Amino acid sequence: MSPAELLDLLGRDFMQRALLAALLTGLAAPAIGTFIVQRRLALLGDGIGHVAVTGVALGLLTGASPTWTAVVVAVLGAVLIEVIREKGHTNGDVALALLFYGGLAGGVLISGLAGDGAAGLQVYLFGSVTSISPTEVWYTAVLALVVLTFTLGLLPQLFAVASDPEFAKVAGLRVRAYNLLVAVLAAVSVTVAMRTVGLLLVSALMVVPVATSQQLARSFRSTLLWAMVLGGVAAVGGLVVAAWLSARATVAPGPSIVLLALAMFAATWPVGVWVRRRRRLTEPFPALGTGTPGPHEVDEHPHQHGDDCGHPAVRHEDHVDYVHDGHRHAPHGEHYDEH
Repeated sequence: MSPAELLDLLGRDFMQRALLAALLTGLAAPAIGTFIVQRRLALLGDGIGHVAVTGVALGLLTGASPTWTAVVVAVLGAVLIEVIREKGHTNGDVALALLFYGGLAGGVLISGLAGDGAAGLQVYLFGSVTSISPTEVWYTAVLALVVLTFTLGLLPQLFAVASDPEFAKVAGLRVRAYNLLVAVLAAVSVTVAMRTVGLLLVSALMVVPVATSQQLARSFRSTLLWAMVLGGVAAVGGLVVAAWLSARATVAPGPSIVLLALAMFAATWPVGVWVRRRRRLTEPFPALGTGTPGPHEVDEHPHQHGDDCGHPAVRHEDHVDYVHDGHRHAPHGEHYDEH
């Protein structure tokens, strides 16, 4: 497909709707995903996505909008898993497994009763953003706005609860209420993204941009903002790639969006390793304590430090320190300077 043909395709009404829905999804999913990753619940979106399959099937069975039935069922499932985790009746992994199996099996069974079978769930399982209707774009916009309003408006509180629940509780925050809010917003994000990347891949859009942002960002706030930018770029870029490839084969936008997000992570991972090493070497030394030994003569030191001495080397301004017996020191003339 030539660039002119691609631009003509992107200018059509259905592609304009698809691009807008993809951008909204790319912004909302990583926003709430940042808190989920911070709580080490990266697979929560996957579990909720499987539960939402049952909601979609209920919509197909009853003739109601699958989007709204999926929202209701996904929210109920998210609240249930949060309650199970908090009560400690079982661990998070087992609760997620129950949602995986029960949600997917229930969805396939109910869609069969509705006469659609698994084929009726296809557009929701793997996404079909190019067929999204104007009404569904409005649904997506409203739900994405709800997610962004709560996540950005309550950023300090949600960060405190996700990072240190005990401190948040002492500070007077209602930890249970905020945890439930994060679960509910995650459920809403899943239903927002189900027409874009599909329920089986939605968790990737909530987690991968966050993991990519963590390679470069230095604070939680910058991680969240960069994750939203990267999510938007991946969603829109993946859709454009799928449209460009459509001249040769039938390519679903969902997988191309996820693969583009993974490619961005693979590209930034080496940079992240280098940046973290650079930060570690340049971070200031802690103040000397009373137990830190003072400078001592070279003759008193039975060990010659160097590249092969086995002690970690840390660059310090114009010289190299070596970590030795709990402190860092460097040869200086006839003695060692202790740091």
